[in-house]
Amino acid sequence: MNPNLSRLQPYPFEKLRALFEGVRPDPRHAPIALHIGEPKHPTPEPIRRALCDSLASLSQYPATAGGAALREAICGWLARRYGLPPLDPARHVLPVNGTREALFAIAQLLVDASRENPLVVCPNPFYQIYEGAALLAGASPYFVNLTADNGFAGDYGAVPEAVWRRVQLLYACSPANPSGRVMTVEDWKVLFELSERHGFVIASDECYSEIYPDGAAPPIGALQAARALGRDGFERLIMFSSLSKRSNCPGMRSGFGAGDARLLEKFLLYRTYQGGAMSPPVQAASIAAWNDEAHVRENRRLYAQKFRAVAPMIQAPLYAGLPEGGFYLWVRTPMSDEAFARDFYASYNVTVLPGTYLAREAQGVNPGRQHIRLALVAPLDECVEAVRRLAEFSKRS
Repeated sequence: MNPNLSRLQPYPFEKLRALFEGVRPDPRHAPIALHIGEPKHPTPEPIRRALCDSLASLSQYPATAGGAALREAICGWLARRYGLPPLDPARHVLPVNGTREALFAIAQLLVDASRENPLVVCPNPFYQIYEGAALLAGASPYFVNLTADNGFAGDYGAVPEAVWRRVQLLYACSPANPSGRVMTVEDWKVLFELSERHGFVIASDECYSEIYPDGAAPPIGALQAARALGRDGFERLIMFSSLSKRSNCPGMRSGFGAGDARLLEKFLLYRTYQGGAMSPPVQAASIAAWNDEAHVRENRRLYAQKFRAVAPMIQAPLYAGLPEGGFYLWVRTPMSDEAFARDFYASYNVTVLPGTYLAREAQGVNPGRQHIRLALVAPLDECVEAVRRLAEFSKRS
């Protein structure tokens, strides 16, 4: 048995089930779930149709590298979305079965556990896959706190030089989960220079990149920032994107990695043995999704409508800034986040996620403490009702 399995913590939703054990919510309130970031908007018809129309291709073994048509569609989207020059579909992109699988696998590829005490840098709060990937690869996570005090940017300059010498991989997430902050070109410049100095790889998680409030100001991506800074070869950089949030099809498990051709060549080799090939019908549906932006604009409109409706309702003693991207509200609470989430569930039958479940104690601070995360994935009326109950509960807490 892999001894590193014992280093894994329970997943946030397992902790939440344990927290709620024995709690019977007030039956006068209909249940509303805002704890899981699972999109609830319908999967667009053209994507479903493309999937169904290609079911005959189930009789074929798929290539791990994906079909040429899918890789070309991804490269076309990258060029349109980020203003990148044409990328080589055979070298610069690799389809993956959702970013979760790929974000985990990239650590297994890159971490050399034979080196003394290898480290993987993670933002804090964070997506727990980063931590699990580091631990199971034989490394330890090093957390950089993202708090309101530092604008949720993280002070990478304060990380000791002795730490950087042991770092082999750094995870970045923009727009961030859960704060929704978007990294700037200057933020990326800091990380690129550190990567160049110390030789570690940057894995950029951009699965929320297509959900943002201002249609005229899309979030900058890692490859876009690299090109703006003269790093056209994307050395030591891979960005990961997904259709789950962009196109409301999390069940398809479709995404891609793009960037450094040398790294992607090795990643393809690794995934060939791992068995990470994407199903041909999913590839066909993915091509339809990457080639269409109308459904993405409508998706953004629906989320923007929710944020406009609920934002004015978050009042003292609660506090939440509007995110620059993504579909989460990161709400500061007047009491313990676990107690708040449990008592709110008991009193009003709304499920939210305690912030400490998304973070770790680092440098004497748990940046999730006294925060809860709300995923505005439910229909508009449910989101409004849930936040109305939240405001009512907070005033009597």
